Amino acid sequence: MAKILIVGCGQLGMPLAHLLSEQGHQVTGLKRHPPKAADRQLRYLSADLAKPESLAGLPTDFDWVYFIVSPDGRGNVQSYQDVYGTGLTQLLGLFAKAASTPRWIFVSSTSVYGQTQGEWVDEASATQPTEPSSQLIKQAEQQVLAANPGNIVVRFSGIYGPGREYLLRLAQTTPAIQHTPPYYTNRIHQDDCVAVLAFLLARGLAGDSLAPCYLASDDDPAPQWEVIAWIAAQMHCPTPTMRDLEGVTMNKRCRNQQLKALGYPFIYPSYKDGYKPMIDAYLAQAY
Repeated sequence: MAKILIVGCGQLGMPLAHLLSEQGHQVTGLKRHPPKAADRQLRYLSADLAKPESLAGLPTDFDWVYFIVSPDGRGNVQSYQDVYGTGLTQLLGLFAKAASTPRWIFVSSTSVYGQTQGEWVDEASATQPTEPSSQLIKQAEQQVLAANPGNIVVRFSGIYGPGREYLLRLAQTTPAIQHTPPYYTNRIHQDDCVAVLAFLLARGLAGDSLAPCYLASDDDPAPQWEVIAWIAAQMHCPTPTMRDLEGVTMNKRCRNQQLKALGYPFIYPSYKDGYKPMIDAYLAQAY
């Protein structure tokens, strides 16, 4: 049994916390607004990474720390600075001051890759993001890895799943989608995100040698046109219209071989596997 702190108990952190608790671990969740209802499985601590003073007195006697934060809005650079800069630095400093060295699993993003020509990328590929928010995430990765050689970065691609039905709604609008040359998209189901994070912990506790970074994306990087056209057909909507390629800041194909070589079996290896039950549920609610 491990004593675990999960920083950020949202759509990924909360189900992960319950899964690890069910596996016998002692789990504490750090959250800005802990649930008011009692949760017998978990202990919650209230803190806001954007307000470092709220971290004062945080226990540091953990074996593992997950950092799974969600800035307030993708375009809110200040929010990214608050959590990936100020908040992370303060949190790492608390553990360093206490001479506590838990292993961290830091949830990052494939947005740290800046490739734009549909190249294949993996853990060894150059990370040269142009977006300020992605640059802050990259800096945070480096800070976490520098703090402890046993720390791990997990780069998730586009997360989807129940509650994340944007593409389903988009497909209903007969959108104009880039067709030629292909604009590649990468994704991972949120159930796989949770499972990957639990899997890496299990491998670490078993004494396996883990790499400092894992790219977590499904087996099927696919052109945006293909994905939206397939979803539209499943939902009995018109086929999207074509548009010319506009300037893009990211266009790559993510390779997950390092994670699979470690033994992780994807629950949803393709977007079709993951979106089909979502579409069925969505249509059932509509009718």
